[in-house]
Amino acid sequence: PPQVQPFLPQWLAQPKLVQKCIKDNLVPIREVPGIHPRLLKKLQMNGIESFFPVQAEVIPAILQSASNGYLMGQGGYRPKDICVSAPTGSGKTLSFVIPIVQVLLDRVVCQVRALVVLPTKELAQQVSKVFNIYTDGTGLKVVLITGQKSFAKEQEMLVQKKVTGYCSLADIVVATPGRLTDHISQTPGFRLTQLRFLIIDEADRMIDDMHQNCLNQIVKAAFQVENDSGSNMLFQRTKPGPITAASSCYPQIPLQKLLFSATLTQDPEKLQQLDLFQPRLFTSVYSEKKTLGDGTETEQDSTKKYTLPEGLSQCYVPCDLNSKPLLLLHFMLTMKFTRVLCFTNSREASHRLFLLVQAFAGVTVAEFSSRLSPNERQRTMKEFEQGKIQLLISTDATARGIDIKGVNYVINYDAPQFIRTYIHRVGRTARAGKAGVAFSLVLRIQERRFLRMLKDAGIRDVKKHPVKGNSLKPLVQQYEEALCKLEKTVK
Repeated sequence: PPQVQPFLPQWLAQPKLVQKCIKDNLVPIREVPGIHPRLLKKLQMNGIESFFPVQAEVIPAILQSASNGYLMGQGGYRPKDICVSAPTGSGKTLSFVIPIVQVLLDRVVCQVRALVVLPTKELAQQVSKVFNIYTDGTGLKVVLITGQKSFAKEQEMLVQKKVTGYCSLADIVVATPGRLTDHISQTPGFRLTQLRFLIIDEADRMIDDMHQNCLNQIVKAAFQVENDSGSNMLFQRTKPGPITAASSCYPQIPLQKLLFSATLTQDPEKLQQLDLFQPRLFTSVYSEKKTLGDGTETEQDSTKKYTLPEGLSQCYVPCDLNSKPLLLLHFMLTMKFTRVLCFTNSREASHRLFLLVQAFAGVTVAEFSSRLSPNERQRTMKEFEQGKIQLLISTDATARGIDIKGVNYVINYDAPQFIRTYIHRVGRTARAGKAGVAFSLVLRIQERRFLRMLKDAGIRDVKKHPVKGNSLKPLVQQYEEALCKLEKTVK
């Protein structure tokens, strides 16, 4: 039977298209309208002279939606929510940091006005770092809550108790879901009633996981009526609706949602859960029309859902289970790959592989997983970026969205089961317009399914890269010795 096409709301069906190729479409920062001179100076101090296409489109859009100050949307209307779907490494973080800092520059009282929610501690840390750079010297306060400090310590960072009641110590809060919901329910004086921006990064994962509940709690907290102090009745928010005489006599702080992801769901029902207001979608995930020789156009596969970074080459290596460790060692030792990020499907697999490579000797290797403390992870990442570690073995959860400098190769030691996992893994290399290579080790029994998965996602340029058995032979003896060594250690 013919497939039923889901009915796409207009904003999904007709998004604002953003150029995919970063290198050819850089926009000098002074050409992007409306950016505060102070921030332009900051950008230059940080070596940023041009914006990536996503940034050049999204920054002005957010600024414009707050052009009448952060209390009102344009023309007194509520600003539209914004969704951004762009490949890994295309500069999404800066596209919300810059406009938010700018909009809040002239705030007088410190209140939580921007809240950024991210799925992992690393990502939250990364984003708060960027916010700190751009708020430095502005008087705006950025607070990171991810459970790395004790709950009480985080509470002290968020609110201060005064004779007159509580006052906020944060303008911008960067948080992971679990810790955030704890503060919403347990920290006296932590309020989101003045929240102007809710940023959901890695939005598809935030919608999929248990975090839906977290998002509901944020929205509930944002629309709570404050009746304790009486004086705040001025800012009562009504849930959005048509503006009536009654609702417009208070200056309302509109709540605007900004969603970002490399694999933003196109599923209207899922997006429905987010209760978006007249959303605009910016995407670089689209199919180009191909012109055939005779001048007729063909819409080449309009179902292309995901864009990969421009500079990425992809290969897969058909293999069997026993030769997988040997293949990895072959790439590291014979082919002399450097700065390799290697993915397995579980923490246990990561750890085992790490011990094995360590026992083999000759490769500087580290693991990157939730077994490690955040400090150990920071240190490992630094050493990898400095080139002291050549092979970093990681799990999916830990590496998602994270910006690791200088990854030359991604090796999928275990083939990913879902296309999204594939996109996020291979997107750790070829970032910001640079080149990178991704190798997937695919068991022969997985091969058909793996290729099918890529083909369905419109990814056609994956080359088969067979490795002959003889090239692995020289490694076998040392490998078997390493195994024996391991078994002794494990016992």
